Amino acid sequence: MSSINAPAWVPGIDFSDHLNYWKYGYDAVMITNTAFYRNKNYHEPTDTPETLDYERMAQVVEGVYFAVTNLK
Repeated sequence: MSSINAPAWVPGIDFSDHLNYWKYGYDAVMITNTAFYRNKNYHEPTDTPETLDYERMAQVVEGVYFAVTNLK
């Protein structure tokens, strides 16, 4: 799993609901696969279930689960 800790001026870093939490002083994390940079179907009429990569999505869920359940 990749990770980035980026300043607010990085394009796309605020493309999620976590920004609203930051605005009010709450800690929040954005987990993204940056689909809009890699998937021409993202948020288009062609963005249908058969265009998604479920195997990789499952790997992300497993990785996030592992990270959260193994916090020290």
